[in-house]
Amino acid sequence: MNYHNYYPVDIVNGPGTRCTLFVSGCEHQCRGCYNQSTWRLDSGHPFTQEMEDQIIRDLNDNRIKRRGLSLSGGDPLHPANVADVLKLVQRVREECPGKDIWLWSGYVLDELTEVQRKVIELVDVMVDGKYVHEQRDPSLVWRGSENQVIHYFKSDDVEC
Repeated sequence: MNYHNYYPVDIVNGPGTRCTLFVSGCEHQCRGCYNQSTWRLDSGHPFTQEMEDQIIRDLNDNRIKRRGLSLSGGDPLHPANVADVLKLVQRVREECPGKDIWLWSGYVLDELTEVQRKVIELVDVMVDGKYVHEQRDPSLVWRGSENQVIHYFKSDDVEC
């Protein structure tokens, strides 16, 4: 897996202060996507064990408290990404108690493969669905178009 950007301190992609990883690779390539530079699987940087370890360290850093991890892209559930994303979310669950995990994907919850579902079983919140430019609504929280759905699995959060 490659990643395009990593923000160890982020206040835009989910509630509270977070670590945010933008993975590379997206099959959906939605018209009007704000993050087209992440579409190619080979864009960005290789996701190494060192980067995975850094995310865990950042999540557990008490100097800057983070609420959790946000996974976006590209698409974290792209078939080429899902194994590494699964490994990462498993580590977050084991090594970062109390941290939530948010994930954005163009795939729809009802259509996920078995391995994609294993990832989703470990996240707190998933925003699913392709970005549809004709349904764009800048007033929406955590999503770009009206068709996208926020699934709260484990979180007590409510949409703001």
